[in-house]
Amino acid sequence: MSTSFEVKGTCPHTAARAGVLTTPHGEVPTPTFVPVGTQATVKSLSPEEISALGTRMVLGNTYHLYLRPGIEVIERLGGLHRFMGWHRPLITDSGGYQVFSLARLRRVSDEGVLFRSHIDGSEHFFTPELAIQFQETLGADIIMALDECPPYSDDREAVKQATQRTHRWAERCLRSRKRQDQALYGIVQGGVFGELRRDSANFLTSLGFEGYAIGGLSLGEPKEVTAEMVAETVARLPQDKPRYLMGVGSPDDLVEGVSRGIDIFDSALPTRIARNGGLFTTGGRCIIRNAQFRDRDRPIEEECDCYTCRHFSAAYLHHLFRCEELLAYRLATLHNLRFVVRLMEQMREHILSDTFPSFKHSFLSSYQPTDEGIRFDQRQKWLKARGYDA
Repeated sequence: MSTSFEVKGTCPHTAARAGVLTTPHGEVPTPTFVPVGTQATVKSLSPEEISALGTRMVLGNTYHLYLRPGIEVIERLGGLHRFMGWHRPLITDSGGYQVFSLARLRRVSDEGVLFRSHIDGSEHFFTPELAIQFQETLGADIIMALDECPPYSDDREAVKQATQRTHRWAERCLRSRKRQDQALYGIVQGGVFGELRRDSANFLTSLGFEGYAIGGLSLGEPKEVTAEMVAETVARLPQDKPRYLMGVGSPDDLVEGVSRGIDIFDSALPTRIARNGGLFTTGGRCIIRNAQFRDRDRPIEEECDCYTCRHFSAAYLHHLFRCEELLAYRLATLHNLRFVVRLMEQMREHILSDTFPSFKHSFLSSYQPTDEGIRFDQRQKWLKARGYDA
């Protein structure tokens, strides 16, 4: 069985749309948010818990799985679905972002990228052909072409060269694929340069991928620039193919992305900030360690239907984080993922009932985004702590 995509409804006042993505491991209503299971696990949660949240699809990272436990180990144990006990749809990324984030440890050429493991310093070489071979072996429902993801700080000429290399690699990925039961998505690059984004979208759509991702955004550029680049790209993508905005997971950004026609999102943000005590609410992100929650005898979010909010008070979560109890990270992760999944469900319902613009206005008028400077600093610290070039 191959994958397919069908648009079920559109918003006449925005570019938002609702659809169904059909894969060999089940259907995924869109728009959808995909939690990141970097090392074959969504941190702190079991597959049953992830499924109970309403999650339909999870992402695994080829770079990390290649290094540990190794592609051949997962193959011997029956493929990635069986290995991680997740029997619903899976996406694997090519590993390109992780490789290119390790700027001090890699060298790129047209042939591929030579890099040193962030774990033990061992040397490895990725080519477009190997990226496809690894992902076909892992067996995900959706796989990604290898791309070069330039940093936000690169000038136009450097971004142009990286984008052109991404195009050449995309052609090689298509030529090297052997399995037809997996959907292969191309990744549009171009940095924050509209002309490069348009050229990239036009070139990749001419190749006939089963879906198209937008990469290289949310890397430090202002939000309005992200929105502009998404709009530039979406306008040139096919109406009948899925659109996937990579690395975006803040609730306000998800709403803006859906309004611009995005179908699929992934990000480690909801789970990462959860482990650090950041919890989503309709009013914005709150920090549960703060003293204001010490005596609060009600849930973090009154209307939330997650396990955490149905059973525990904000005061209890505050206590767990202050004591650094392991349960704190599980309960916070359950809440943040359910908040995001429920938000996607709500947006889909409003698109189908032709009330999306009013929902968008209501949500964004009450949601207080985290200051962009603070968000950027937090991201840089997280990248540096993992050895990434921030």
